[in-house]
Amino acid sequence: MNIFDADLIWPLLGAIGAAILIGGEREYRSSPAGLRTHVLLGLSCALLMLAAVHQMRWLGDTPESVVRIDPVRMAHGILTGIGFLCGGVIFREGLNVRGLTTAASLWATATLGILFGVGFFHLALFGTAATLIVLAAVRLSEALLPQRCFARFELRFRSGSSIDAEGVRARLARHALRPLALQERMESGERSFAATVSGYRRERAAALVEELIGDPDIMAFTLEPQQS
Repeated sequence: MNIFDADLIWPLLGAIGAAILIGGEREYRSSPAGLRTHVLLGLSCALLMLAAVHQMRWLGDTPESVVRIDPVRMAHGILTGIGFLCGGVIFREGLNVRGLTTAASLWATATLGILFGVGFFHLALFGTAATLIVLAAVRLSEALLPQRCFARFELRFRSGSSIDAEGVRARLARHALRPLALQERMESGERSFAATVSGYRRERAAALVEELIGDPDIMAFTLEPQQS
């Protein structure tokens, strides 16, 4: 078997090229799985599918009458294993679930590696272009389409402060922020409030922070945007 055989080298180069493009985009976005992960995934999927498609080459003198070549079973096994890998890049951060897009890109890279491995070059090239367009369109839609933004808000007052839940709601309302569920806590004479607020904008947050910094009754506060 010649590794430079066109039936072998072109599927491998195609899978690596597609993985580089997709993984490079994920690397640029500082995703949990970047360039190396995508390239290794695309390459391994293509290698496995090539081994399945060209099974007769490595079975040696085995009679063809007893060999049943079924690349679909190999593809099924690959995609089952990829599910565990994709699950590893999805994690929860506060109220956010991060890594879903990266998990989908890993699944797409595995699919493209399979297509290159079985020789479906036209479909694989189309899939590569479509994946890159979708990844670019996600960023474009985030910039153009209106979004409902949330933030995690926590506020702690000094002992003896007369502030109450309605006062906190009124303070947030002045900056067009609305608490979805305001939690109140008293500990060692200090009163604290926590809530997820909707309507988060940078300019609103900046104005609220300036107001909170200037309040001597406030001991500490947290305003953390929740990004998907």
